[in-house]
Amino acid sequence: MAETTSNAHEKPYPNPIYAWYVVAVLVLAYTFSFIDRQILSLLVQPMKRDLGISDFEMSLLQGFAFAIFYTIVGLPIGRMVDSKNRVKIISIGILVWSIMTALCGTARSYWQLFIYRMGVGVGEAALSPAAYSMLADYFRPERMGFALGVYGMGVYIGAGLALIIGAQVISVVGAEGTTLLPIIGEIFPWQVVFLAVGLPGLLIALWVKTIKEPTRRGHMRTQTSADGKEEHAPLPLGEVVAFMWSNRRTLISHNICNALAAMMAYGVAAWVPTFLLRTHGWSIVDAGVYYGATIMVFGTAGVVAGGWAGDKAIAMGRENGRLLVMVVGSFAVAPFALLYPLVDNITLVFVLLAGSTFFSTFAMAPGAAAIQELMPNQMRGFASAVLIFVINMIGLGLGPSAVAGMTDFYYGDEMMLRYSLAYLPAIILVAGGFIGMAGLKPYTESRRRVAEWISVNEG
Repeated sequence: MAETTSNAHEKPYPNPIYAWYVVAVLVLAYTFSFIDRQILSLLVQPMKRDLGISDFEMSLLQGFAFAIFYTIVGLPIGRMVDSKNRVKIISIGILVWSIMTALCGTARSYWQLFIYRMGVGVGEAALSPAAYSMLADYFRPERMGFALGVYGMGVYIGAGLALIIGAQVISVVGAEGTTLLPIIGEIFPWQVVFLAVGLPGLLIALWVKTIKEPTRRGHMRTQTSADGKEEHAPLPLGEVVAFMWSNRRTLISHNICNALAAMMAYGVAAWVPTFLLRTHGWSIVDAGVYYGATIMVFGTAGVVAGGWAGDKAIAMGRENGRLLVMVVGSFAVAPFALLYPLVDNITLVFVLLAGSTFFSTFAMAPGAAAIQELMPNQMRGFASAVLIFVINMIGLGLGPSAVAGMTDFYYGDEMMLRYSLAYLPAIILVAGGFIGMAGLKPYTESRRRVAEWISVNEG
């Protein structure tokens, strides 16, 4: 196969109306992914009761079981994103995670659930690396952060709906007892929830398959296949790794800052419903509805604001503006995160929780946009997969379990959950802010380095 290079810089960007339609479809897919991912946080108490498991075992289902395959499989998928059809990759991923979520509704043991949760992780690993790469080809650089912020709304719409839908299903079928379904047999109410949120994803997979694969922009390496067709050729992995290594100070600072923010966010999201039950005596239905609404409103507002702020900082001449927005978000959220679990007035709890949710989402859109501007086109999928690997190994893999571990092993009393939720996230956020600050100068150098790489390879 002969190998050549091409340059797509001069091709016009897609129609903005269609580009935003694609964003809307991807937001829907992302929403369903987070419904499937986060539904467990509402079901802690009934699942513990019916399966006879501890907080820590429950946290492994919420975090480790999902994260281990989500992160490992994400790396080879990221390589595929850099040269293969991204629409097909996303569609297949949605199909896999939807089936695996529905299978959680048929599980008869803790370990069956553990395996199915790993399967959910495999499917969801396909979405964001491909979506980030596609949107960078659909939108001009000065609008990319805002577009990724809108895409990121899916996280908080999905997480909020997971709680609200789950609460309503439980209120209908009853939190205790069993339900008899054809073929499947007798299942608990929490299993009905998995079936209800998993099966609709099959329709989303078909819808995603209808969107257009955008033209890749910038320097592209292509090859002629055996049947005479021109196709994108993946860059050698060594070349990609070498470029990332030359930017290691920037990428380490950026990725760890992101990961610690995610560790706080996942840890909090996993345990706030249970905190409302244990500390404030709320019902599981009320906890799901009110916390779900908080996530939907203030989470979506924060992620869009963060994406907009990153674009604005770049427009004002701050080459490291996206990382700067992440740092500001890390420091701004810390006091809210510290205080809401400690106050007794429930109205004040939700006021502080709203502030915590808003600022905790700031890092997501500028973090994703930063990778797109720091890496050449055919390295973005792999670099995004590495970012997601770090975020989820630290954030999702450790966040829920760190909170549960502090409650179980340090305090030894499940009623002390409020103190684990207060102290651990606040410390993590401040640490993440300082780590992000350390990368501000290297980030500017990396922006210049990628411009030089593109200039040399297109020269």
